[in-house]
Amino acid sequence: MTIHSEKTQTLTGRLSLARVLEILATDGHLPLRFTAYDGSIAGPKDAPLGLDLLTPRGTTYLATAPGDLGMARAYIAGDLGLHGVHPGDPYRLLKALAEELHFRRPPPRVLANIVRSIGFEHLVPIPPPPQEARPRWRRVAEGLRHSRTRDADAIGHHYDVSNDFYEWVLGPSMTYTCAVYPHPEATLEQAQENKYRLIFDKLRLRPGDLLLDVGCGWGGMVRYAARHGVHAIGATLSAEQARWAQRAIADDGVADLAEVRHCDYRDVRETEFDAVSSIGMTEHIGVANYPEYFGFLKSRLRPGGLLLNHCITRADNKSHATAGEFIDRYVFPDGELAGSGRVISEIQDAGLEVLHSENLRNHYELTLRDWCANLVAHWDSAVAEVGLATAKVWGLYMAGSRLGFEHNVIQLHHVLARSGGGDVAGLPLRPWWRP
Repeated sequence: MTIHSEKTQTLTGRLSLARVLEILATDGHLPLRFTAYDGSIAGPKDAPLGLDLLTPRGTTYLATAPGDLGMARAYIAGDLGLHGVHPGDPYRLLKALAEELHFRRPPPRVLANIVRSIGFEHLVPIPPPPQEARPRWRRVAEGLRHSRTRDADAIGHHYDVSNDFYEWVLGPSMTYTCAVYPHPEATLEQAQENKYRLIFDKLRLRPGDLLLDVGCGWGGMVRYAARHGVHAIGATLSAEQARWAQRAIADDGVADLAEVRHCDYRDVRETEFDAVSSIGMTEHIGVANYPEYFGFLKSRLRPGGLLLNHCITRADNKSHATAGEFIDRYVFPDGELAGSGRVISEIQDAGLEVLHSENLRNHYELTLRDWCANLVAHWDSAVAEVGLATAKVWGLYMAGSRLGFEHNVIQLHHVLARSGGGDVAGLPLRPWWRP
């Protein structure tokens, strides 16, 4: 085909799906192999990674929700296949898409021909996969953002999947927050134990002290503290987590020291805690609610008590707080992130003295790598337990999050703070814990 005739076809002739992708890609560069149900193919023949558009429904998903949401819908529904990666860990393919595939908006006449070639019927939205949560506007209409009922629904959507599934992915620790790797060769379990040790030490906990862990998950921090002689209370909105945690507490033989309650953290009435830990909780409460949240945590502490806030953060303090469409619809409905500067400011404005902050971003890359490896190793069992679509959501979410930490789109911060001003009540002059 001559250059002239190729240009004419691009403007007026019917385009194959593969040709559409080549036109949309900057400079026509495709780092992977693409095949479509219309028989068209694009990209290097020997590419180790690829995408297979399997059905017309997949085209509708891609056309009606351009970006990560449309691709996620098509993939989760089985209309888009991934080549060269395991569904439990599609990290390498996502990395190639993010780093090597860039799109451009074509000229109006070319765009019009793309629409004609795809077919106007594919521009009419269709129902998403059943794993998708309601859109934000529907959730707003049905309840105030971060009301107690809506928060409980959001937590249930994500955490009440299956305790067996979580055990396969998270490992024996059942810890669904960033681990802290003492050295590069450490196992996931060693790194999670080290994370709890680090938080325990930062909070200067001693036998006989009283700890409150808000958003405690399956009780990992509560059980670690109790094994070291600390009285610990945990609170979670997930009924599945609370049931599992209470059994684990009994199995550990620390029921006299530890308790996990199925409740909103705001229902904890006890005060005068020596320490409060908030590990992976801030992401769920909403940035607008930071003042109330940190104010409540301060109100639970005794004078001189310590707070450790562990949360995912933005890489700056200007980005919008709400999550992307895929994360919001499939993973964390209503989840919000702020920069570490915003988190620190809100903690200070609540009347707490910030003593220390550190970024553990690279540790979350390793944690997600290991969670994906666990999902791959238990893939058949996971699919049998929660279904193929939900298992694919988790592989996609964890691999994509790993890429986000690697690219410094998101970070993980520890912020240590103290209740009370003036005298530091015997705290060492320098950080007293080892990394």
